[in-house]
Amino acid sequence: MEWGGKRVALLGLGRSNRGVARYLSRQGAHLVALDAKSSGQLGDAYRELRTFSCVEFRLGPDYLDHLRGFDAIFVSPGVKKHIPQLLRAEADGALVTTEIAHFLMRCAAPVMGITGSSGKTTTTTLVAQIMEKAWGRPVHLGGNIGTVLIERVEDIRADELVVLELSSFQLQMVRKSPHWGALINVRPNHLDIHRDYREYQEAKANIFRFQEPQDYLVFNEDDEVSRRLAQQAPGRTLPFGRLSSKGKGARLINGQLAYVNGGGVNRVLAAGDLKLKGLHNVENALAAIALVSLAGVDTDTMAEVLATFRGVEHRLEEVANHGGVLFVNDSIATTPDRTLAALAAMTSPVLLIAGGYDKHLSFRQLPAAMRGKVRVLLTLGTTAPRIEEEVRRLATNEQPHVIRCQSLSQAVMRASQLAQPGDTVLLSPACASFDMFGDYEERGHCFKQLVQSLV
Repeated sequence: MEWGGKRVALLGLGRSNRGVARYLSRQGAHLVALDAKSSGQLGDAYRELRTFSCVEFRLGPDYLDHLRGFDAIFVSPGVKKHIPQLLRAEADGALVTTEIAHFLMRCAAPVMGITGSSGKTTTTTLVAQIMEKAWGRPVHLGGNIGTVLIERVEDIRADELVVLELSSFQLQMVRKSPHWGALINVRPNHLDIHRDYREYQEAKANIFRFQEPQDYLVFNEDDEVSRRLAQQAPGRTLPFGRLSSKGKGARLINGQLAYVNGGGVNRVLAAGDLKLKGLHNVENALAAIALVSLAGVDTDTMAEVLATFRGVEHRLEEVANHGGVLFVNDSIATTPDRTLAALAAMTSPVLLIAGGYDKHLSFRQLPAAMRGKVRVLLTLGTTAPRIEEEVRRLATNEQPHVIRCQSLSQAVMRASQLAQPGDTVLLSPACASFDMFGDYEERGHCFKQLVQSLV
């Protein structure tokens, strides 16, 4: 579509659609920005967009009443895709799309796309760093992290490379899949936005659904849903997994991360040499090995990056050690599965800070993971009663001491008072942050500031 003179709605004014606004303003489109938040609540987003002469605003509780008469609608990732007003606009002839969907259609360079219910940021960052060393040409990192690449799409050359972290929200409306896709795992998530778990799985499957026969899907052979979905892939597939050492793909063999192909076993490095904690990060490393192997990356380059990579912010990030008490920021744990993985990586007694916004996920598995590890559980947010109810199912002598907190500040203070040398204070909420914070990053930064203030 030629955008000059077109009337385009930006439904939701998050990071993605602000990038779309900058892109389309240069194309001569007339933009209407719609959001449930007020100008004051939008803050910097509003202040930036109001400098564009081509942008009108429709803000506040009735913003969806204005969703009509558009040539195209760009939907923010976190907006529900099945709201009646959006469906009516599409029926009336509007092109309904997203930043990532449009980017994939326009991008001239090959794309590596990574998705999963957990681990995708770590894996995507690993892949990007490995490819930056190996590719020899520019590598662009974007999607759910990095830059909003729609702004650069016209300048990315065919001999360059794009590496994307892709959420279910971003994948839901795409009609073109990455040339190399990775499906790390699929577990219930975002059921406050998706209609149900089936819709969530269908969105994840778009990582491969529109691939060509020569394209590749890397998938987690140990994950039941990923394995089942991979059977639908129209292109070629390559598994990874740590539970079986047999067959092609990325494997954990006698404690060694390795890539197995027709030429034999190519050892990369020992799992114990990873700086990242936890078996889940072994899986993330295997996913990265499988994906970059498709681009012909040698094992020495893989090993160099894997051996020095210390992780990304807010993911089992060691913040400080005060008097023998380690404080760890795992604010990325927006689902129970992530918290289960974090607890599995802990080797010392834990004071766990958990709770937050309710995404309608089950906490039933959390208590068993706490058994013998969590000495004190500090709950907060709207999900605090639900988490506490599950913990009460444990035998009385197995239950951690539970403290309800009204804020993250109170939780950090109480944890610091109760912690003993050798303990770990772990922020791993098992929930999203939207009841108290703008996102998990804001929550993580707040935690780090609170910990530093304890000195």
